[in-house]
Amino acid sequence: MRTLLIVLALLPFLANAQGLPPMDPMRSNLDSTLVPFYHGVASGDPEADRVMIWTRVTTEEPSVEVLWRVALDTAMTDVVATGTTVTDADADFTVRVDVTGLQPFTFYYYEFEAEGLRSIRGRTRTLPTGVGVDSLRFAVVSCSNYAHGYFNAYERITARNDVFAVIHLGDYIYEYGDGEFGNARTLDPAYEILTLADYRMRHSHYKLDPDLMRLHQQYPFFSVWDDHETANDAWMGGAENHDAGEGDWFVRKSAGVRAYAEWMPLRLPDPQDTARIYRRFEFGDLIDLHMLDTRLIGREEQDGVNNNSQQRTLLGPQQFDWLTAGMSASNARWQFLGQQVMMAPLRAFGVPVNADQWDGYPAERGLIYDHVINNNIRNMVVLTGDIHTSWANDLPRSGYVASTGANSAGVEFVTTSVTSTSFNIPIPPTLIQVLNDHMKYVDLTRRGYLILDANQQRVQGDWYYVNTVDQPSTVETFATARQTLDMSRRLTTASGPSVASPTMIGVQAPLPPRTDLSVGVHSPAKDVLLVGAFPNPFLDHVDMQYFARGGVEVVAQLFDASGKLVQERSLGSPQAGIHQYRMYTPGLGSGSYVLRMISGGVIMSSRLIKVDQ
Repeated sequence: MRTLLIVLALLPFLANAQGLPPMDPMRSNLDSTLVPFYHGVASGDPEADRVMIWTRVTTEEPSVEVLWRVALDTAMTDVVATGTTVTDADADFTVRVDVTGLQPFTFYYYEFEAEGLRSIRGRTRTLPTGVGVDSLRFAVVSCSNYAHGYFNAYERITARNDVFAVIHLGDYIYEYGDGEFGNARTLDPAYEILTLADYRMRHSHYKLDPDLMRLHQQYPFFSVWDDHETANDAWMGGAENHDAGEGDWFVRKSAGVRAYAEWMPLRLPDPQDTARIYRRFEFGDLIDLHMLDTRLIGREEQDGVNNNSQQRTLLGPQQFDWLTAGMSASNARWQFLGQQVMMAPLRAFGVPVNADQWDGYPAERGLIYDHVINNNIRNMVVLTGDIHTSWANDLPRSGYVASTGANSAGVEFVTTSVTSTSFNIPIPPTLIQVLNDHMKYVDLTRRGYLILDANQQRVQGDWYYVNTVDQPSTVETFATARQTLDMSRRLTTASGPSVASPTMIGVQAPLPPRTDLSVGVHSPAKDVLLVGAFPNPFLDHVDMQYFARGGVEVVAQLFDASGKLVQERSLGSPQAGIHQYRMYTPGLGSGSYVLRMISGGVIMSSRLIKVDQ
């Protein structure tokens, strides 16, 4: 994505050479009443008869049994499915359950229980089936860089309560360290993430954000990674933001992929192959949603914008064949392609400007267009993120006529970023549209989200923008709407924002933390809380992610299996908030250890395993 910055001579890469920003005030509010489910709950990848539900347990035990329940009501009295599972350090204490035996197009509520305490309750929904599915509505988001500001767009989507699900098109997390790409909020870890432990901690850090937690609580997600879940401008064999000094790329990529699979509520098509994330969802006769991977599984290295080789791929042959076969076999009215980089060409005076987009892979793009037209596939609607700006595009083939949409293969809705900085493109949107007459809307500065509303007659995209990401805010603005009519393959201006069908609106899961306290007793507020210890097993160091209430000394201790104290460090009296500390462990032999954190008379511990190199 940042290739575009270089090609267009955009705003330089942000840096903060003057030191770190002050502690994010929202991170001082870790809710001790959520113990041991501090990261909330989430659901994703619903189908007509099943859905994935997710949580994470913060525990002092080496493993923990987790009970889950699914019900038809918010009070969890009409339970329709229940079971138990076990999690441990091998899964980073995350819990992913594929709940089956459910009914189509039904709201469900779910919760978890561990160590005598219940999680907050989540809401999810299964897919519709059959013919005559009348209307569906989604929130489409991408590029949620924590360092660039507050997730106000997430808060606004939660408050709407009028969408079926959230489609997240990638850059759910970012790999950079503090001040490297945004400096509005600080990160855990504070440095660029490289290892499995690093990626796990960064996911943990994100899911402690209250706006993201509430969004996951209320809606199922359809998600796919882009580049920053591993490293900027990634391709299958490397990345712009990875060099030899950062180790083996494939080890790093595997770490990012594994952490994503652990921390996201998704159903892998092949549980033994975490690298394959592309998958398909059928919403009766209305929509087929194809979630694609244009980053890691088939992309050849970015190599200029004029390479027309028929062998050059963005999807790779297996994914390309899967996509085209799926579209050909579909009976749905709309074919949604949820993917990462802009498919429509973006040219400056006839010259493509960004090799990271589909412009760098024009032959494969042309093959998709040809397949759609030659096989009479109706209504291809491409959904795109990555570029931190808003665009509404026809997808032009040779002979495209802007005034009528003739020779367009389909349409594309590009959502802006949740927080990530917008590009300071030194060309006004009007000139971009003059130079690219297939582009029907361009906004280069604002951040927010896209509402995508589909029925049997049309698909409409509504762009909403938040007024700021520099501080928490509930102010948003509807900007504009574009629509594509059935079989038109082109975009036109809609008269106003779409209105949700009553079938989209349901009772939300309770927002307060637990409403039923009959099971277990809540822990009182603590001066210190050990959120996680990474990696486990460890080689030569342990990273502690911990919450401090502030103003009280925190001491970290490490004991061997015999109870001998082998290391002790005072961490001072940190200010209130979530912090990270790295304890190096030179000379320790392999075996079992106990990490303890002490503050104000409170002791938190975690069992660790030391392994040899």
